[in-house]
Amino acid sequence: MRHDHTKVRQDISYVPIRERPARRLPQLLLGLALYGFSLSVLVRAALGVNPWSVLYEGLERRTPLSFGMISGVLGVLVLLLWIPLKQRPTFGTFANIVVLAVSSDLGLLVIPDSLGLPARTGLLAAGVVLNGLAVAVYVGARFGPGPRDGLMTGAAALTGLSLRRVRTLIEVAVLALGWLLGGTVGVGTVLYAVAVGTVTQFFMPRFAYRGPREQRRTSPRAD
Repeated sequence: MRHDHTKVRQDISYVPIRERPARRLPQLLLGLALYGFSLSVLVRAALGVNPWSVLYEGLERRTPLSFGMISGVLGVLVLLLWIPLKQRPTFGTFANIVVLAVSSDLGLLVIPDSLGLPARTGLLAAGVVLNGLAVAVYVGARFGPGPRDGLMTGAAALTGLSLRRVRTLIEVAVLALGWLLGGTVGVGTVLYAVAVGTVTQFFMPRFAYRGPREQRRTSPRAD
């Protein structure tokens, strides 16, 4: 079990941008673009937003702040929570903010709304899988996670718990708080909260970048 936790810490640890940027930068940008697009897929499914959006909606009902302002304020507060987890903002953290905004808007432009229930159900399932895949792709590039995913990676590295367990605990806690504040919860919200961590952990080993030294340490020795 300890070996598995060490491997998780390796897979999510930050690698300097100067190391193979031509290999890692496209992976980072693709992962972030897929993540933003997956959010728009879940919105168009209209079967329940993700837990963080439930929290934003609940706070919007109880404060004079807008949905977008709440998102920004909580983003800053989440970054402050990185301090005890020994996480630091990196290039990937700031790229997260920019690329997600563009790709989310693009997704909402190209995906039609007012779809029938079968199509929306398909979008919901595809959105959850795509979201977990996207997290594994961009975190696996090891440029550093986005603000909210930094909680997942930092807590996993600090506690030794699996990414699946940590992500699920965070999503369920955020969902519960948002619901208590009056946010709207749907079947898609619950599915996202309980499934996205498992999907992320499944894909992470397949996309985690390993540098030359790490590859040499894990390569079998010739007799």
